[in-house]
Amino acid sequence: MPRTSPAMAFDSLLSGNKRFVAGAPEHPNQDAARRTELAPGQDPFAVVLGCSDSRLAAEIIFDQGLGDLFVVRTAGHVLGSEVLGSVEYATSVLGARLVVVLGHDSCGAVAAARAAVEDGLSVGGFVRDVVERVTPSILAARAAGLTSESDVDEHIRHTVDLLLDRSRLLSQQVEAGEVAVVGLGYQLAEGSARLVTSRGDITEEGETGS
Repeated sequence: MPRTSPAMAFDSLLSGNKRFVAGAPEHPNQDAARRTELAPGQDPFAVVLGCSDSRLAAEIIFDQGLGDLFVVRTAGHVLGSEVLGSVEYATSVLGARLVVVLGHDSCGAVAAARAAVEDGLSVGGFVRDVVERVTPSILAARAAGLTSESDVDEHIRHTVDLLLDRSRLLSQQVEAGEVAVVGLGYQLAEGSARLVTSRGDITEEGETGS
């Protein structure tokens, strides 16, 4: 895709997801010509920070191809300095116009954090670090009086807020209208992605998310 606006990038993702849900993917940009075209460099239109869950492959569920998406994946889409650096690289160096935080229902990291908060259940090894990074989202949901059904959405919103809080570069890009950040919730059974929260302009009419 040629250099585009955040709104056009968002529309491209939603259109691709609709094709995926309908069982009519186009599988764009996946041929030998595309491989040759991309050999000198990449020009992704969006960066996706998604959960590492094996059922959540961004290029598949958004029906995109080689060079379209810059994908960063961690369990529970938790943030660390490496993730922040990767997102900033995608927007400031590669020119991606949209940042997507992609969560999903039946998330194991969210379930583990919920179990830790509600039942005191703990996990060992470095998995504990993942759970601890998700826990603030669960605590915020309970403090707001939300039920467990809202935990995934709350974690998506928390991750979007954390991205902008921790990355001064990204927040400046959003304020300047160069980049938009959205949080999407993916439904595993249906295959559909819905908007949970947004920061910046993702509509051609200039409306902003909340």
